[in-house]
Amino acid sequence: MQPHKIVSRKEWIEARKVHLAHEKEFTRARDRLSEERRALPWVRVDKSYVFDGPGGKRTLADLFKGRSQLVVQHFMFAPDWNEGCKSCSFWADQFDHMTPHLAARDTTLVAISRAPLAKLDAFKARMGWTFDWFSSANTDFNYDYAVSFRPDEIKPGARVYNFGTSDFGVEEAPGISIFYRDEAGSVFHTYSCFARGLDMMNAAYHYLDLTPLGRHEQDLSYPMAWLRLRDQYEPSAATAACCQS
Repeated sequence: MQPHKIVSRKEWIEARKVHLAHEKEFTRARDRLSEERRALPWVRVDKSYVFDGPGGKRTLADLFKGRSQLVVQHFMFAPDWNEGCKSCSFWADQFDHMTPHLAARDTTLVAISRAPLAKLDAFKARMGWTFDWFSSANTDFNYDYAVSFRPDEIKPGARVYNFGTSDFGVEEAPGISIFYRDEAGSVFHTYSCFARGLDMMNAAYHYLDLTPLGRHEQDLSYPMAWLRLRDQYEPSAATAACCQS
C-alpha cells in the first residue's frame, strides 16, 4: 500500500467533492448502459430443456415460478467434482436473502449446474443455502449458453468464452443468463454476461472497492487465490479470542 497524504478535514472534503463528480459521471454512464442493455433484441428459446431440481423434473418455463423474468446463475459444478466452485460460491452466498426482493419485482433467481442433483443438494446443505438449484446434467443447456465446454473447445488457443473473446482452459465457466416469459408462455433469452461482467453482482467485492486496500489481489498468483469456501477460512486471532472469553 502506497503512503497516503494526510490532510485537514477541509482539504479532504474538497478532494472528495472532485472524486464525487467522477462518481456521478460513472453513475450516469452506467444508467445509459443499463438502458441500452434493456433495449437489446431477444432470442426465442425453442429448444426443450428439462432440469432435475426441488420437486422433480422442471422445464425452463417452470423455473420462472409464474413470474415473467428469470435470472440463471451458471454455477460451476462439473459432474465429477466433489464440491462447487469457490468463486461461484462467493456469489451464491448472497442469494438467499436477495430472492424475496427479486420476487417482489416479478423476477426469479435460480442456479443451474451440470453436476447431478444429489451432489448439488449435498453441497447446498453443507453451505446452508436454500435457493433453488437445478441440474442440467441431461441437457445441452450449459453448452448452448456457453458456460460448459467439450474437450475440443478447451484446446490451447480456442476462444470459446465470453462471446468468443477469450479462452477458459477448463470445462466449466461462470456466467449469468436472463430470460423473459410472455403471457402466451413463450420464453426468450434476453441477456448473458461472463467474466468481469459478473463483477457488479458481488456486493462483497464492491464493499472492498470502497476501502483503502481495495481487493488487494494484484500480488497473488491469480486474482481470487485468496478466496475459500465460507467454511474453509481459518478463524482469525480476534475471533478465536472472542470465542474463548
